[in-house]
Amino acid sequence: MAEGKIGRVVQVIGPVLDVEFPKGELPEIYNAVVVEDEGKETGVPIHVIAEVAQHLGENRVRCISMKPTDGMVRGMKAIDTGSPITMPVGE
Repeated sequence: MAEGKIGRVVQVIGPVLDVEFPKGELPEIYNAVVVEDEGKETGVPIHVIAEVAQHLGENRVRCISMKPTDGMVRGMKAIDTGSPITMPVGE
């Protein structure tokens, strides 16, 4: 996956994630954001895709996770894919 805009998770409430990006690099609404962590600190590897649902201001976006957020903590890297969530269908 090509590296896009990189932010950090600042809040996790159930399936809702708040992610902070550098100034001027907010992802568009409906973009997919991938949160990845090898699990060195928590012991749980994380690979979660979330969809940007809202711009909150202060360089933050609110995302809805497509998988459980168990083991996710503040500070994890979040990468904007630059495109919406996609799902292959058919042959």
